[in-house]
Amino acid sequence: MFKILRRTLSIINAEQNIVRCESFEEKLFKKMKEIAKEREEALKKADFELPRFLKREGDEAKFRRKRRTWAEGGKKDLEKKPKTEDDGTVSFERIKRKKSLVVLGYSGVNYYGMQRNPGCPTIEEELLTAMKKCEWITQEGYDQPQWIGFQRAARTDKGVSACIQCVSLKLPDNVDVDALNASLPDQIKVFAVKRVTKGFNSKENCDFRTYSYTLPTIAFQQHDTPVLDMEGFRVSPEKMDEVTSVLKLYEGTKNYHNFTAKKAAFDPSARRYMVSAEISPPFIVRDVYEFATIKIKGQSFMLHQIRKMIGLMLAIVRGLTPKETVTKAFQQEKIDLPTAPGLGLVLNQPHYDRYNKRYGDDGIHEKLLFEDIKEKVEEFAEKNILPTIIDTEISQKSMLEFVVNLHKHTYEPREEDKATELNNKDDDGDE
Repeated sequence: MFKILRRTLSIINAEQNIVRCESFEEKLFKKMKEIAKEREEALKKADFELPRFLKREGDEAKFRRKRRTWAEGGKKDLEKKPKTEDDGTVSFERIKRKKSLVVLGYSGVNYYGMQRNPGCPTIEEELLTAMKKCEWITQEGYDQPQWIGFQRAARTDKGVSACIQCVSLKLPDNVDVDALNASLPDQIKVFAVKRVTKGFNSKENCDFRTYSYTLPTIAFQQHDTPVLDMEGFRVSPEKMDEVTSVLKLYEGTKNYHNFTAKKAAFDPSARRYMVSAEISPPFIVRDVYEFATIKIKGQSFMLHQIRKMIGLMLAIVRGLTPKETVTKAFQQEKIDLPTAPGLGLVLNQPHYDRYNKRYGDDGIHEKLLFEDIKEKVEEFAEKNILPTIIDTEISQKSMLEFVVNLHKHTYEPREEDKATELNNKDDDGDE
């Protein structure tokens, strides 16, 4: 009997031990499973973070190397500019470069715009070539201008001139403006070099841009009037008032998708703010020719925008379409609008109001108002820009050819892909 009881008790104890073992194994297996899951998540996180970390470290190291290279003037400059010490040893002179603003003007009649265009004469190509020759920039800066922070305030079109154009880039402390101008053609002149803040960008920091458009007043003549010669024509005060009233319709924030190419009506970038649009009193040239200048100040401009604004204004004052066409052009429908020639278009000045307010009175930086170079700018414009526009217009009559073809446009809604440009074939933008 006792043997049976002992055997029964031993069986019960064995079963309890088995249960306890199974419970321990379950807990162990569960814990191992949790550890494996945590390890897998950690590996996934490492696989995700490590490439980003390595890329970030690589980019920062690459940036530091570039910055150090340009701060020292470039490796090739260091090799070309050895400095002999008093003890006879040869070292290399460090060239400090700081963000600068180059203020220049140019006549763009014989150039394919401001921006570099391989195989075509451009303002930037002339400027960078002269800078390299005068050792303002290195060969690397000439080949890759973005490495030295090169940026223009506005990208002017083919044939478009500039009274004041600004370019920001890193330059040495001491630069010789006269030597640079001696290396530039007469159509391009640098007025000044100003120090700006480290993060300054001539395009991004530009609040407004003022453009002007000079044209013969005979362009305002009624379309059904017999075509007269430019010589001796005088516009009436009533016609000038009509021009002013049409230009006022452009002021404010409007949707200018019809005044550029390949821009949809719902594209937010098509909305542009025009501060003012006005025309100055006519002036007489050579005692016989009458011209007038239109000034438009805006926050920014798109491809052909100003030229289409001028083209539509001329069509209205010549009686080819009513004023309501301007309002219609700001709606969603695509309207057939003419593009005026680029000859009379001039970038007058970029404006840096916010920059001047923030840094102009800090005692370190000067305001970018360009009052100190006003006389130089006016002298250059009167000698190289305005006479070139007037002489070219008198000899080639590009504006007269343009206005006599304005009747070929419908000024009505049309399909964009079927639109035909009847006037200029340039592809470059106003900026």
